[in-house]
Amino acid sequence: PAAIPQDELVLGRYRPVQPLGSGGSGSVWLARDEFEGDDVTLKIVAREGKAAARAEREAEAASRLDHERCLKARDFGTDAEHSYIAYEYVPGETFRHALRAGRLNDGTTVEAGAQILDGLAHAHELGIVHRDIKPSNVLLADDDEGVSVRLLDFGLALFDEADTLTAAGDVPGTLAYISPERLKGQTAGPEADVWAVGVLLWEALAGFHPYWTSSMLETAKRIQET
Repeated sequence: PAAIPQDELVLGRYRPVQPLGSGGSGSVWLARDEFEGDDVTLKIVAREGKAAARAEREAEAASRLDHERCLKARDFGTDAEHSYIAYEYVPGETFRHALRAGRLNDGTTVEAGAQILDGLAHAHELGIVHRDIKPSNVLLADDDEGVSVRLLDFGLALFDEADTLTAAGDVPGTLAYISPERLKGQTAGPEADVWAVGVLLWEALAGFHPYWTSSMLETAKRIQET
């Protein structure tokens, strides 16, 4: 992630402590909320192109969600260069990391799937479709009492008949978890999120992805033929 001056407060209250990760749309930091005196997860996205619009959409969707399986948004703001979303800080690892490390047994996987669906049911009741459910967007929180899931990244969310962030013909999301009807140009509905959870569970329980190949075209063909 890009260097962030740690002697300066973001939005006048958040002090970046250490980077937690980065991706195509920005970086994520552990930060200290100097007003409340606790830690937050601070997502930092450049204010340019689709990334800025996606950050605003993510903040809008997250602000509507109030469920134990959805990471809670605490604040949103911008400056001349970046958009910032402050979330509750929940220590843990992504489902993807746990899967690759072999830390998921069948019981853990099934319980995680049930909790993901609980969080999605809440979002769907509010008219919010995630559209990018995948192992890297599911957080497995550190919890001595068992499995505890949080859904991440509603940046591609579709809600309230809002315009999509993509041009006509584009299919937002990660191909490996996109449902057949979306590849055929249909608007994403709650069923598309449920499909993605099914693929995620298959991958974790069977030990391989049901559709993925080295060719994106072949992968898309396999999904469409389902």
